[in-house]
Amino acid sequence: MAYATKADDRAGGHKREPTQGLNGFDYNATAELFLGRSKAAKSRPKYKRFDTAAEAVRFVVESLPASVLPGAYLLVEEARFGVDDIRYLYDGASYPLPRAV
Repeated sequence: MAYATKADDRAGGHKREPTQGLNGFDYNATAELFLGRSKAAKSRPKYKRFDTAAEAVRFVVESLPASVLPGAYLLVEEARFGVDDIRYLYDGASYPLPRAV
């Protein structure tokens, strides 16, 4: 993964240096995934938290079936990203993780 961990001023705290992507998107920021209310999403959790937005983007694109994507979105640094935005971030040159083949 493309980030460095540095000691923070707080005791025992760590701070990640941001990996900026498309339009300043920070792939290392924490992310929250909210799934819509589709019938296919009923058997799945409605909420999932990720340590990095890159992991969340990969999970949405590579792991979720298309039937649960309507209404799903990521919340990253108080910004909301819909399914089309998530796909754009995954396909972008700045995406830091290996993609599925």
